[in-house]
Amino acid sequence: MVDTTARSADQQLEQLGYRPVLRRGLGVWSTFSIGVATVAPVVGLYAIVPLGLMTAGPGWVWVLGACLLLQLCTALVFGVLAGRYPIAGGPFQWARRLVGPRYAVFTGVTYVVAVSAALTTVTYLAAPWLSQLLLDRPVSGVEQAVWSAALLLVALGVNSLGVGATKALVNLGIVCEIVASLVLGLVLIIGFRHHDFSVLFTSAGSLAAEDGKSLTAVLAAFAVCGWAFVGFDAGASVAEETVDASRSVPRAVVSATAVVGLVVMVVAIAVILSAPENGPLTPAAVADPILHTVLANLGDWARIPFLTLVCITFVACVLSMQTYLGRVIFAAAREGVLPRSLRLDDVTQRSAAPVRAMALASTLAGLGLLLGLNPRAIGTMITFGTGGLYITFFLVVAATAFALLTGRWRPLPTRRAERGFRVIVGIAFTWLAFEVVNIAWPRSILAAPGASTFEIWAVSIVFSIVAVGTGLAILLGRPERRMRPVPEDRP
Repeated sequence: MVDTTARSADQQLEQLGYRPVLRRGLGVWSTFSIGVATVAPVVGLYAIVPLGLMTAGPGWVWVLGACLLLQLCTALVFGVLAGRYPIAGGPFQWARRLVGPRYAVFTGVTYVVAVSAALTTVTYLAAPWLSQLLLDRPVSGVEQAVWSAALLLVALGVNSLGVGATKALVNLGIVCEIVASLVLGLVLIIGFRHHDFSVLFTSAGSLAAEDGKSLTAVLAAFAVCGWAFVGFDAGASVAEETVDASRSVPRAVVSATAVVGLVVMVVAIAVILSAPENGPLTPAAVADPILHTVLANLGDWARIPFLTLVCITFVACVLSMQTYLGRVIFAAAREGVLPRSLRLDDVTQRSAAPVRAMALASTLAGLGLLLGLNPRAIGTMITFGTGGLYITFFLVVAATAFALLTGRWRPLPTRRAERGFRVIVGIAFTWLAFEVVNIAWPRSILAAPGASTFEIWAVSIVFSIVAVGTGLAILLGRPERRMRPVPEDRP
């Protein structure tokens, strides 16, 4: 049955203009796992708790919930696109078919830069947890960048073995995600609650509590919370390695977003309610609110088990992000957008994995670690990684809206379903337009004290340069002439 379904998926891929070269070894659970490991409740939440408390206090969990509901609309749009075009590369391929080759190149370049920035951020955030587990102390600055680079190399070694090895470790990561997030969250709420639920509606000790700064704080909290709900598109980028991709991938994309969102909400509430006095409810009281809360309630015996769980989830996240970034680069190279001499569309015979593309992905992420040489730049790195992905989300949803309005595409079989989908697209478009501007907005409160102008304006500066540079390259180099034709291009 699996072989029959895989052959059917390969036939659909051939109808879209591609010869199957990647090995189909992922079922719906594995594709879902890659999505969950990339969105990663532990990675996303544990990185933003201090920033969320700093901006809006305990009440920031409701901003988190609003972000989840709005981001689910984006995930639904991506799910429909993934079902119609189950091709490696996701947004790059969809943009080509919805708008055209030039728009696809612009979207693809933005996507590669964005995911590279996000991969840089995740590896950088992982380093202190790994060093606490292995050295019993956190690292920062140059040391943190070195640890991050080493993690990228280890992940590349695992991913080079093929999708089977990645699947095994990512599935292990999912188990650890469940234990380190949902189970731990429920244990803290049930057995170690020190605060009344009413505290969730307060902003004590935060920027929001200051006179005249509540709106500023809420907007900053929205910018921070956006990081918790990125990466759901990972399932779409491994579509060519998924059995029954047209059904499995959409389910994985949407369900990964919903499941992770609920877990994130539970854990966020648990951390706040179980915080000891003078703990995480006072943003500046401790450097690491999560670890502080866990050890204060469970005791020091929990340190090694908890750090082990968190480290495994971080490694799984890095593996899955490197996997799907490699597929994005592979897809662009296969179309002829990237120099043929680099052979980035090569697939190793033994593992059926695009190792060259993943190596380039790791190199790009490694270059981003230069920003991490400043140990105080974590807020800037999170904002930068989040901003690029939301720009990509916006480009995809904008392309979908364009195709619907111009009649180029009918995504659903009935008029009623299509009208509902148009409403979802409209909500997603409005949400993403707001969030892109909100994340890019220069905020000194999310940067380190005494941060440079570049750190504060990083998202706007870097992605403006990327946009202008890519636009000029498209106009002068006309990469669409080198792109191989696909059925949608033919009259």
